Amino acid sequence: MTRGSKSTFIFLKEHKMKKMSFMIVMVLVSLVLSLSIGSIVSAQDVPEAINVGAVIPLTGAFAGGGAQVERGYQFAVDAINAEGGVFVEEFGTRIPINLIVRDDESDPGNTVAQLESLFAEEDVTAYLGGFGSSLHAAAAAIAEKNQVPYLGVAFALWDIHQQGFRYLFSPFPKSPDLARDIFVFLNELPEDERPLRVGILQESTDWGIELGNLWVENAEANGYEVVVHETYTPLNQDFTDLILQLQENDVQLLLSLPIPPDGITLYRQMAELGYTPAASLAIRAPDVPTWVDLGAAGDLVMLMPGWHNSLGFAGVEALNERHIEEFGRPADPQVGPAFTAVMILADAIERAGTLDRDAIRDAIAETNLEETPIGPISFNEDGTGVTSSPILQYQNGVTELVWPDEFATADFIYPAPPVEEREFDAGE
Repeated sequence: MTRGSKSTFIFLKEHKMKKMSFMIVMVLVSLVLSLSIGSIVSAQDVPEAINVGAVIPLTGAFAGGGAQVERGYQFAVDAINAEGGVFVEEFGTRIPINLIVRDDESDPGNTVAQLESLFAEEDVTAYLGGFGSSLHAAAAAIAEKNQVPYLGVAFALWDIHQQGFRYLFSPFPKSPDLARDIFVFLNELPEDERPLRVGILQESTDWGIELGNLWVENAEANGYEVVVHETYTPLNQDFTDLILQLQENDVQLLLSLPIPPDGITLYRQMAELGYTPAASLAIRAPDVPTWVDLGAAGDLVMLMPGWHNSLGFAGVEALNERHIEEFGRPADPQVGPAFTAVMILADAIERAGTLDRDAIRDAIAETNLEETPIGPISFNEDGTGVTSSPILQYQNGVTELVWPDEFATADFIYPAPPVEEREFDAGE
């Protein structure tokens, strides 16, 4: 190679390297600019809040239970938002939850209307349900139609989960759990002391029929005899004829699932007529704090509300502390499950990494939380929760946990003495 050609080669090589360097710089500049612009766009697109719609009975027959559910939801939202909200990977930041509460007045028709309004007007990411199986049953179909994930507590209706709904999830005991576990508990009594003569009073609703039939099946399978099985219409004002049947047939174990007004009427009239079964379980009605207003007539009844404030699970102590601070008593039965429902939703959103409803629905289905106020929680394929169904008993106006034994706060009082022989001083 001549000196001239060598100089040309060196020049061309240097020129080529400078050109490549320039191109690299330009690519890097373009990349930085695109990332900066993308960041600006993403920041503009981050929602101010995650809208979550809760339709709850705050007035009407279910208002007492609805108030507990709302309280549990709000406590959970407050706790999450105090940490900045839920981290959503799609936006690379935490976003607070905006809980939008609507009152359905304990009317399934209003439940439907409010859910549709939340979907159309608030663009909610998820639904939270209220209190009572009839309201949840109405809600489930709307959640499915709108393809919005729905989490509901305070309802035990099992049949609604057998209808193929994909968006319905409930971390709460269902009718088969309630019907089974009451006899598991009673079978711990000595065989010759068990209340073998059973009376069932079921309301003429889908849930009444479902649980009533399951009680019959479980009673017979465990060697108990159903001697009275009657149906009544909700908001009944006079249970006299039914109570007389229970007396005449020497019913030792009374099983019922009244709404709160019916339960209060039933047990007041039982006391007036001098009827006291050896054991009684009332589903739903005694869950509300106003049950204690019955005095001795409402004492010693068993209830299965799905939770108790003495359970030794994560977060229970903090829940009780806030509840005592605001209401002067430990957390009511539906506060724990409602709090957990919001935990489940927040966990699902974080794992999904997006506010896409279908992705959140799939994440809820895969829930496997070890530490919640109701204990470990996951879901079956039908959306029912894998959870516990503790049994409580009113004792001197206070709900005591009597089963399972490892969490019990008091011994089961059995057989129940007549109302007129009870010493009652609520809370003392």
